[in-house]
Amino acid sequence: MQITSTGPTDPGPTVHQATTATTATSSAPVAGARPMSDISTVQRSPRFASFRRTWQLYAMLALPMLWLLIFQYIPMWGVQIAFRDYKARGGFGGLWTAEWVGLANFDRFFHSYNFWPILQNTLVLNVYSLVAGFPLPIILALALNYVTRTWFKKTVQMVSYAPHFISTVVIVGMILQLLSLNGIFNQFLGLFGFDPIAFMSKPEYFKSIYVWSGVWQSVGFSCIIYLAALAGIDPSLHEAAILDGASKLQRMRDIDLPGIMPVAAILLILNMGTLLSSGFEKIILMQNPLNISASEVIDTYVYNVGLASQVPQFSYATAIGLFKSVIGLILLLSVNWIARRFRAASLF
Repeated sequence: MQITSTGPTDPGPTVHQATTATTATSSAPVAGARPMSDISTVQRSPRFASFRRTWQLYAMLALPMLWLLIFQYIPMWGVQIAFRDYKARGGFGGLWTAEWVGLANFDRFFHSYNFWPILQNTLVLNVYSLVAGFPLPIILALALNYVTRTWFKKTVQMVSYAPHFISTVVIVGMILQLLSLNGIFNQFLGLFGFDPIAFMSKPEYFKSIYVWSGVWQSVGFSCIIYLAALAGIDPSLHEAAILDGASKLQRMRDIDLPGIMPVAAILLILNMGTLLSSGFEKIILMQNPLNISASEVIDTYVYNVGLASQVPQFSYATAIGLFKSVIGLILLLSVNWIARRFRAASLF
């Protein structure tokens, strides 16, 4: 059988011609397409899309950041006073012309007869405050978490929160009145035949008065964060524990305490960073010449030698304050590192 062709046969384009056409088509500009530079701009724009959408939040953040810059970071340039022999009569310009003395001010403080008593008072007072004040807000929060009567819970919260909003001056005034020779405490002791006690004049009573008055003032407000942490615990855990017959103490131990432990660890780390900061205002108001052997801490000593002295020693006071800040930073970093080693919650 013979097959005949009715027309010329078109073999079609060769492979080389097809490849050439494809390359030419891909390299030719397409009408309406964006240049490569515009495409890269479009690809970079998502970086700033969030800022454009939420610029109001950044504007709100600008004011506190400006405050932080002006009042916290810019004054750091004055730390150089600690390494100079600065005199106030030189003004701000005298910071640059004052004689450089290096670590002489630090050496003077370390070899001062006041160094060890002041450091001991500061550490004892702050450790006492930490040991007494740290667990009590946790205990109060756990107790309030299991109160079923709403009116009683709100009453306790109001009574415990209220002292936090009383100013330090008023708190110290109340302490002085209550513990005076004619105060309520001495009148109560007189009912049992005891002689009046001058509480504020005896150094042995100062630390306990300072610490427990501070606990009374802050325990209610400090437990708020623990109540918030307890509210975030899954209720199904308590339901399962109740079905298994667990008591309230067992639920506190096995559910509540592990649930708030990360928050407690963070607060403990922050408190360790302020272990040498006793709080200047309250101590200076409670301090008098009779109890100064127990009430003189680093903060009050800096005030006395830097401002209250007849011959202010700005460089010496700045060196002491810088020493306190450096030790606080070291404690903060150390405790945070230990927390990370034990795989507990940490700041960073």
